[in-house]
Amino acid sequence: MPSGHNHYLVALSVIVAIQASYVGLYLALRISGAFALHRRFLIAASAITLSVGIWSMHFIGMLSMGMAAQVDYLVLPTLVSLLLCVLVVGIAVYLASLRSNHLLAVAAGVMGLGIATMHYVGMIALNASARISYDPAYVTGSFLIAVTASGLALWLAFSAARRPPLFLCASFLGCAVSGMHYTAMAGTRFDFSLSGSSAATSFISSDTLAVIVSVVAFAISGIFMLTLVPKRKHSDRDSAGPKDADGNFDDFTDTGFSEPAPAADAAAGAEPPSDSVKLLPIEKNGNRFHIAASDVVSVHANAHYTYVFNGRDDLFCTLSISEIFERLPKPAFYRTHRSYIVNLAHVGQVRKSGDAAVAELDSPVRRSVPISRARVAELRQELAAHQARRHSGVA
Repeated sequence: MPSGHNHYLVALSVIVAIQASYVGLYLALRISGAFALHRRFLIAASAITLSVGIWSMHFIGMLSMGMAAQVDYLVLPTLVSLLLCVLVVGIAVYLASLRSNHLLAVAAGVMGLGIATMHYVGMIALNASARISYDPAYVTGSFLIAVTASGLALWLAFSAARRPPLFLCASFLGCAVSGMHYTAMAGTRFDFSLSGSSAATSFISSDTLAVIVSVVAFAISGIFMLTLVPKRKHSDRDSAGPKDADGNFDDFTDTGFSEPAPAADAAAGAEPPSDSVKLLPIEKNGNRFHIAASDVVSVHANAHYTYVFNGRDDLFCTLSISEIFERLPKPAFYRTHRSYIVNLAHVGQVRKSGDAAVAELDSPVRRSVPISRARVAELRQELAAHQARRHSGVA
């Protein structure tokens, strides 16, 4: 039977879980605004950061227990539990980044069940040292805590109308992961009667090993933060996009396109384009075809590439964002930012974000579009005029 816990290591395990949750969610929130290779890097970094932090929390939690006999951890089950955690957390992060309520529920189930399963797979590593038995009530409780807590944390971070500070979301997820672990351990019984009477002396103490694991987890998070979170020059901040709920500037302006003046936008829409001009050339899976303007929900310029969002997928377009804006019919489309265009018919709401605002798109896959500070009031007027035209039957 366990003879108690080292409270310092218990606190360390919770801190590791919260820190990894913060960095993992921070990176995950930027997935929907990223494209191509950068999007894949963010998904991988968020999954690895979260999974390493969650796994490290469980491992440090195991080291915090005082055992009645020497415990040897089998390497294979330990590695399998880590790989399982990376896989399920990666799937959950990707589904949550799509910002669909239905997929968010699936992501919560995948993450919660994966975290709990990872724990019990990792416990197999102790089978060589002790016979383990579980209380079914505690097992059920640990799974319920993992699923419900993961769901609430993902909902607060990705789907809540007013997202609380990210640190609170990360604290909730980190404490939930820790709570799942210690709930499961409360219902775990160890029988050391079959273990050898002589315990081998370990070359490294549990405290030292726990510190090493935590330092590795912090280092992985720090590396991903330094390499994947964009840095903005101070001179660009006055004209940059909106801040998120934590006061951080989002990566919305790394494009290389200059922002046109409102007069240029009006001139571009002075004459309605013909039906042929309303078609935009796009590419998907190596195939080239055209998309009608009515099927365009938003447009995003990312570096030297432009993507057309149809409500579900991001489709590559060979035109620059300025050329696309000239082809799209006005006033149905509005350029909210030098890197973004939205279809006013698909704008669900405009909400404040930092010192600017974002437009929440009404589409099968939820998407937020930044609005330049100078254009927030103008966009609200355009939305009001668009609603008036719809009610009056004018296209």
